[in-house]
Order: sequence, then C-alpha cells, then structure tokens
Amino acid sequence: MQKRHITSLISQNFGKFANKEFPKWFQKIVNNSYVGLMGLDMSEFHAAGSYKSLNALFTRRLREDRKYSLDGSDFISPCDSYISECGTMTDDYALQIKGMRYKCDDFIGDAFTQEEKNAVHNGTFVNFYLSPKDYHRYHIPTNLKVLKAVHIPGKFYPVNMPSLKKRLNLFIENERVVIHCETTSGKRFFMVLVSALNVGVMQVSFEPKIQTNAVATSPQAYEFEDLYLNKGDDFGCFEMGSTIIVIAEPDTLELNVKAGEHVKYGQTIAKIN
Repeated sequence: MQKRHITSLISQNFGKFANKEFPKWFQKIVNNSYVGLMGLDMSEFHAAGSYKSLNALFTRRLREDRKYSLDGSDFISPCDSYISECGTMTDDYALQIKGMRYKCDDFIGDAFTQEEKNAVHNGTFVNFYLSPKDYHRYHIPTNLKVLKAVHIPGKFYPVNMPSLKKRLNLFIENERVVIHCETTSGKRFFMVLVSALNVGVMQVSFEPKIQTNAVATSPQAYEFEDLYLNKGDDFGCFEMGSTIIVIAEPDTLELNVKAGEHVKYGQTIAKIN
C-alpha cells in the first residue's frame, strides 16, 4: 500500500482535535478564541459558544439562507471566498496564481475522457480560496445535472497565497473531488474541490461514498444518470478553509469579477451564455 503523506497525517490529527467535544465551559473558550483570532463575522450564524466542537463551528450553517438571483442565466458564487485568480485558459493551461500555471488535463485527472477534458480547453476558470475565517459550506452555482464525480487522493499542502506562489502544481498534487456538471442549456463545466492542510474532510452530500483523507490511494469515480441539483443547494463543506475551482467550456461564462476580489455565496459572478 502507498505510504500516506505527512500532510495527510497532520490533517487527520487536527481533525480529531477539531471534532472533540470538550466540556461546555472550555469549548466556549476554544470557539470564542478562534472567532477572535481569525476575525470571523458571526452575524449570520448562531453564537460561537453554542457549537459543540470546533469542527461544528467550522461547518456552521447560515441561520437564514441568503437571497440570490433566480434568473437562469445568472451564475452565483458557490462560497464565501477570495478570487485568487480567474480568466481565460490558454489551450490546456490555467493560472494557479499570476505567473504560475498548470495543466488542466492533469488537474481534472485520468478518470475523464480526453474528449471531456478537451471541451474546456481555452475556456473560463475561477479559483475561489476559502480562508479559515470564511463560511465553509459550498452551494450549487446554477441549476445543473451532475454527470460524474471523481475523488482523487493526494497531499494536503496549504493553499494560501504564500503556498500558491512557491509550490508549482500545488492544485494537481493535493487531494481533490472533481465534479463534472451540465447546465440546463447543455454547457459543460467542472467544479473541483481542492483539499488543504488541516482539511481532513471534504463533504459531498449527494455521494456519501466519497470519503476524503481516508484509505483510498487511487481515484474513485461515481457516475450519475438523473442527478439534478438546484441553484443554492447546499452540497457539503470543507472542514477548514480550502479552494474551489470552476473550469467551463469556452463562451459559457461571462465573468463580472476579477482576481483580488472577495465574493459571497449567492453573489452573481457571471452570466451563462
């Protein structure tokens, strides 16, 4: 069996601590300390001290869902995040960060056909970085059909800005879940959940068989025939901050955001052509 990388073990051990339910008085101190240290805005959530573990605080749900456009041509942000990079791919290359690019074919992985991967060449990409202070749940950005989901085991390097600048192919090395989607107008795009240090789990609620940072050492593919999800649907969370990358066919998304902007789940970030 392939030996697990040290970043996987670190993330697993951190996960054990984060999932531990301490006595209420101590858990309240832990939670409030985290909120103060990281600068969390808890105005849309329950009081920090009410969560039974640090992980419950990480994966908190909104008290009330946000308002977002119901227009079918509006593509919303799937999460609260920082746009670390976005734009148009050059052939098979997208930017990890300005001046550092990677091959999307390698990122998407071998569980997809070359035809499926070729479809997004020269397309549009958006990198959503979720910091530890962000709301950690992710949502469906447009009404869509899920065609396939692939869990690709890997490492758990940090995905913050300093790491993106110094580690080539970071996105390709890290563990990820690649979700192949189709819009109601028949356009295809990939939505990729990328792990990071201390992200022991990436939940995918529509396929509970996907168990990240577990024992799998080779890609596991799950295909679907009639799995339709609606804009705004909550489909899981990161257990700590990480990254979501959207890669769409050419002329599918007309972006109205740029690198360096902070976005919120529910915010319209593109028009679907």
